[in-house]
Amino acid sequence: MNLVFFNNTTLAWLTALGIAAGVALALYIAKRAGVHHMRKLAERTATRLDDIAVEALDGTRLLAIVIMGLFVGSKFLALPPEVDVFATRVAIVTGLIQAALWGHRALRAWLTDYYQNRAGDPARATSAAAVGFIAQTILWTVLLLMVLDNLGVNITTLVASLGIGGIAVALAVQNILGDLFASLSIVLDKPFVIGDFIIVDKYLGTVEYVGLKTTRLRSLGGEQLVFSNADLLKSRLQNMTRMNRRRAAFTVTVTYDTPTATLRQIPAMLTEIVKAQDPVTFDRAHFAGMAASSLNFDVVYWVETADFNRYMDIQQEIYLQIMDRFAADGIEFAFPTQTLHLHDARELAR
Repeated sequence: MNLVFFNNTTLAWLTALGIAAGVALALYIAKRAGVHHMRKLAERTATRLDDIAVEALDGTRLLAIVIMGLFVGSKFLALPPEVDVFATRVAIVTGLIQAALWGHRALRAWLTDYYQNRAGDPARATSAAAVGFIAQTILWTVLLLMVLDNLGVNITTLVASLGIGGIAVALAVQNILGDLFASLSIVLDKPFVIGDFIIVDKYLGTVEYVGLKTTRLRSLGGEQLVFSNADLLKSRLQNMTRMNRRRAAFTVTVTYDTPTATLRQIPAMLTEIVKAQDPVTFDRAHFAGMAASSLNFDVVYWVETADFNRYMDIQQEIYLQIMDRFAADGIEFAFPTQTLHLHDARELAR
């Protein structure tokens, strides 16, 4: 037991090893018991914060426990200064990484719970995905800087260098960064969310995915349309899902030989037909003008639903009833015609 190895007796080595094993075992038992009791407590509460805490604590790595045990055991040995400094730095780095893993698991548990509770709200789900990505990026970036600082790296100079280098990189990848910031704008401003039916210039489809660089739509034809986020926000965009009502306007034309008394009845007739539909809000019906070959009546109304099929059903019924009423009253629809009047030149000469 008095045999010396590396400035420590055999008894000192065995003592340090025993302490290391005891500390590691105690930490492991504390972790298992803590997780077990906290999980039982979390099952009896309505809040989700304790469930997230249990998920984070359950992510404690066995390797981190062993390293911490060895570090405590090393304090009972006479080690050279450089070895003692190395052991201390390893323990600190291990603690930092473990803390980052706790934060990572807690954030992931929060996102999972957030998605499950808001499955019917794609806007919030899209926002949570972007916020989660940013939070994880910040978490691991801070961890990296703290580890480098613990290892003796001058992070002030590093950060300054990264700033200068970041400007150069930003100029080189400005298109990618433009799409990235455009994706954040989409997430925060919410011009559309997953599931919305939108029209972009001449393209139309349902939003399937909003990523960091691209947004993807499923067109009516079945193919996938891919837009860069920056180009998408620069385009004229129509969000049809957020439509509450549809405006309809059409023109009815009749012939010039229609009697004036009948012309006066047509606006009331059109009003009656439109108002009979449901759900419709009538706006106006007027004798609007006299064209080259027809007398024109304008009709405007609102369909109080965004359902396109319902809109078309109402429009179809209105057209059919107009045709029935006009046929019953002997009113003729006009179509492009020209009437040629011929005169006998001999009669004109008399």
